[in-house]
Amino acid sequence: MAVEKLSIQTLLGAFVVLETNVKMADSTFPGAESAGLRLRLATVRAALQALHKTLLDSERVSYETSFGLTVSPYQFLQLLTSDPWFAWLAPITHLLADVDALLDAKEPLTAMVVETLLQKIKLQLTPTETGEGFSRQFDEVLQRDPDVLFAHVALAKLVRAPAAK
Repeated sequence: MAVEKLSIQTLLGAFVVLETNVKMADSTFPGAESAGLRLRLATVRAALQALHKTLLDSERVSYETSFGLTVSPYQFLQLLTSDPWFAWLAPITHLLADVDALLDAKEPLTAMVVETLLQKIKLQLTPTETGEGFSRQFDEVLQRDPDVLFAHVALAKLVRAPAAK
């Protein structure tokens, strides 16, 4: 199954168009959950998911190259859940779960809750050469794989974008 990569321009362009439509809808229903918050979070989720997929693809290639193996999709799933090689990816998987939980919650989203999660994403996805765990591994992958770098930049632009007024 071929998966189409989303470009930075596509993600940002869709965000701008939808944000404009949401601003009009938000002014029609004052006091309701801002559709802009849900849209922003959904857009960030799409970019986070794209980064996650790109990281998985990159690490799969690295694993197969290092061990001289080609793994089936089933074997890869088994490796993801049990092999220490892939354990460092758990924090980004947990971030996706956190975003999904907010998007699926029955309670209305608030600006404070969304901004807190965006700060958590920003902090978690800050690479460091001298750090440990995820931040160090993430830095290494960013250095070796331009696809991961581009996906990270797309997500960072969305996370750092000012909240819609």
